[in-house]
Amino acid sequence: MGQTITEKILEDHLVDGELEPGEEIGIDVDQVLTQDTTGTMVWLQFEALEMDEVQTELAAQYCDHQTYQFDFKNTDDHRFLRSAAGTYGAYFSRPGNGICHQVHKENFAAPGKTLLGSDSHTPTPGGLGQLAIGAGGLDIAVAMGGGAYYVEMPEVVNVELTGELPEWATAKDVILKLLQDLTVKGGVDKVLEYTGPGVESLSIPERTTITNMGTELGATSSIFPTDEQTKEWLAKFDREDEFVDLSADEDASYAETIELDLSELEPLIAKPSMPDNVVPVREVAGTEVDQVMVGSCTNGAYEDILPAAKMLEGRQVNPTTEMIIAPGSKQASELLAREGWTAELMAAGVNFSEATCGACIGIGHVPASDSVSLRTFNRNFEGRSGIEDDSVYLCSPEVAAAAAIAGEIVDPRDLADELEELEAPGFEMGTGYSAGYGADDPDIIAPDESVDDELIKGPNIGDVPLKDELGSDLSGETLLKMGDNITTDHITPANAEALKFRSNIPKYADFTLTRVDSTFPDRAREADSGVLVAGENYGQGSSREHAALCPMFLGIEAVLAQSFARIHHANLFNFGLVPLEIDEETYERIEEGDEVEIVDDVGAGVRSGQEEFTIRVNDDWEATGTLDASEREREILAAGGKLSWTKQQHDTSGGAAPADD
Repeated sequence: MGQTITEKILEDHLVDGELEPGEEIGIDVDQVLTQDTTGTMVWLQFEALEMDEVQTELAAQYCDHQTYQFDFKNTDDHRFLRSAAGTYGAYFSRPGNGICHQVHKENFAAPGKTLLGSDSHTPTPGGLGQLAIGAGGLDIAVAMGGGAYYVEMPEVVNVELTGELPEWATAKDVILKLLQDLTVKGGVDKVLEYTGPGVESLSIPERTTITNMGTELGATSSIFPTDEQTKEWLAKFDREDEFVDLSADEDASYAETIELDLSELEPLIAKPSMPDNVVPVREVAGTEVDQVMVGSCTNGAYEDILPAAKMLEGRQVNPTTEMIIAPGSKQASELLAREGWTAELMAAGVNFSEATCGACIGIGHVPASDSVSLRTFNRNFEGRSGIEDDSVYLCSPEVAAAAAIAGEIVDPRDLADELEELEAPGFEMGTGYSAGYGADDPDIIAPDESVDDELIKGPNIGDVPLKDELGSDLSGETLLKMGDNITTDHITPANAEALKFRSNIPKYADFTLTRVDSTFPDRAREADSGVLVAGENYGQGSSREHAALCPMFLGIEAVLAQSFARIHHANLFNFGLVPLEIDEETYERIEEGDEVEIVDDVGAGVRSGQEEFTIRVNDDWEATGTLDASEREREILAAGGKLSWTKQQHDTSGGAAPADD
């Protein structure tokens, strides 16, 4: 039987396990990336592993979230990250150079390679045929040290594209349509592999928009085949020698096939406050808009911003609306300037942001109270924009520009009928790319050009907390009961106030779950130990391992949930928290404040392979919790987390690379 693209790349990198859906596999990692809000902990963990240098083919450290450097703590983090990249042998992308996914795509992403990144949108280069997976920072540190990355073999789903996009429909509408049909849980433990005659009609920037937002489906990764579009795009960056011909075999077998006719798509929009709350734009037309933002890692390429610029040529932003361009990279900004579009946009009343993730996580351009913000970003979780009870919509650059012109949500097709000479901008590939941009870019410092050879730690940079080995007893108060789709933004906020403490866990822990209950950190410290209870899809969203690390630091011993998001589930193991799945009846019955005890000898049960554990509540009633874990994950959990376990393996192997392989 033939193979899918996913299976071909995985087989080429397989070091452990078999490519059977649901089975744990270990793969070699070619490239890793990390960014400034996750990277500090990655390098502190790498230091704790006592490694001398990066072992992967390539490692890249980006500074893209805290580029405004509104506090010395941010600047200290960037200085530390530069010193870590220089000390251990990674590329360093300076603050302001752009968002990791866009800059990595421009400079390093390569077909057929594996990429592991400490950011959930790492799958972006799947549009170039790279198998890219988001993971927690500790997994990145181990991979950089030469260890394999372990993941449950995903099901491979065929998304068969036919037809071509009609006027005013875009790649953003492709992924919004899939979110509408599949929901934010529809891609969990799956790789979406795009096939069919419709693929060749999509450019690389369009494909990467789709693979970027595949993360919102919960997918492990998303990937496109390579073709002439791929080869030509790589050639623009003087990297055509990295082209690899990748396609699925004709007799490849998929877990399921989703058919999507591009010609039937229309402009879509995700209403507040979830990416799958998708409707046709016409359904919400007339909604007044206070803020419009075009950019981010989803739609921040030159080719994404250009349609909005064309629509605004000779026009002005509505007086009731503010519009901001947030490019994905300095390269995109440079092209806009060289082609004259920056001046054109400014003349229309548009403001420009530095190339940063800031607004996407609530740092900068925070919406006003009781206002509507239209964004081309990938997430609109409640409060993520920096203000609680926000009203953020997600849409294409064309829909965003139409709203900026009209001052309200409007289908661009209807606006074109209303205004004279407003034509569909279509797609146009940039022609002014600098050949060899990565090699000559002054904002990327290569390992052999490093100015640092030792770590530089400011006063806000602390140590990595460790947890004791898992004992026989596990009990505590139910400190918090939460609903479905609790995101890592809820667990550890990424706003300006909190984010500066990402490398200072005792301080960052003060913000843990405060968006759900402001009293939680104080109550957790007073309780000394406790458990969390949640509904479906607990921990969706960002890959930030702090969402497991901070609760562990505050004494949380276990999380009881109806289901877990993939990356967060792995992070709970990595930091020694017991993740138990409970059924709906147990979830409904258990209450905040209840005393919970795992009746079994937990440590022995975890080590022996026990799957079901008895949960006793208030010495009154009992239920069953299920531990879904591989033998390796059980060893990690029993050791108190992956750092302790990896160091143990490292010590017993006589000082070789971390024995995660």
